[in-house]
Amino acid sequence: MNITNLETILEKEPKFRIEQAKEAIYKQLITDWSAALNLPLELRKKLDNECPLGIKAQVLESNDKKSVKAAITLADGLKIETVLLRHGDRNTVCVSSQVGCPLGCFFCATGQSGYKRNLGVTEILEQVLFFNRYLKIQNEKVDNLVFMGMGEPFLNYNNVMNAIKLLNSAETFNIGARHISISTIGIISGIQKLANEKLQLNLAISLHAPNDDLREEIIPANRTYGLNNLLDAVGDYLKKTKRQIMFEYIMFERFNDSKEQAMELVALLKNLPKHLYIINLIQYNPTKGFLPSSPLAIKTFQKILTRNGIKTTIRLRLGREVKGACGQLAGDLEK
Repeated sequence: MNITNLETILEKEPKFRIEQAKEAIYKQLITDWSAALNLPLELRKKLDNECPLGIKAQVLESNDKKSVKAAITLADGLKIETVLLRHGDRNTVCVSSQVGCPLGCFFCATGQSGYKRNLGVTEILEQVLFFNRYLKIQNEKVDNLVFMGMGEPFLNYNNVMNAIKLLNSAETFNIGARHISISTIGIISGIQKLANEKLQLNLAISLHAPNDDLREEIIPANRTYGLNNLLDAVGDYLKKTKRQIMFEYIMFERFNDSKEQAMELVALLKNLPKHLYIINLIQYNPTKGFLPSSPLAIKTFQKILTRNGIKTTIRLRLGREVKGACGQLAGDLEK
């Protein structure tokens, strides 16, 4: 698909043509301009040649179709992965923001695959459009977005925010800001910028360790930012926005899942207002180097946090059948 030049193509047309075109793309969810019957035939032919709507993707579905992974081929031949997670009455799309990732987190398959480039605004929208087309047959739509796919969203801040503003717009999918979450490894400048955005978006911080030494073993970027600086930025964000954030904590067996480390995590977060954060414990999806913590270890860890007044959840095991769970997006279908 390539709609980056849509407005340029239509600039000499009456102004209402761009509205008709967007209606066809985002509301009618057409896959070919021939279906846009509100446009003149010659214009449809021109758009088909210069602004194609087809999305080339390989799809892998779980047996129950609750998890669906798509490897989308972009206009330059590079591939990204995006995942639809269906739970109850929610249809959540895990959105990628980069082709690969430059941060090289040890536990993350995407980070190990290298970095190619940032995604453009329309390439981010394309992922959501693909799954809205997929769900249209069942008279459903995407209603939640999590920027937890390939890449670090805050290293592509402007394109991610411009895409979010479009996704939130009534012109496209009208997805509420409170139904959109951005996950960061801890890019402080991005956290500071997000605090000044007018949209009430959700922020998730990938923490994964209770001290700097341990975190640096799995997250090289921690050498640049450090937990003290990160938590100072989080504290400022909470004061400014009064919005609850989520700390994500992937649990690795005999690495960060002991009772002592649970207490260390309690101490690390002691200066943050407990009513404004929640910790999401995630059982590791093996990609390299570690084993996942046992359910018993996770439950014990959770009890210690809860006993100390910290709100804690355990992430549902969604997406594993299609290798679409946390840290697993890495171009598997391309291989």
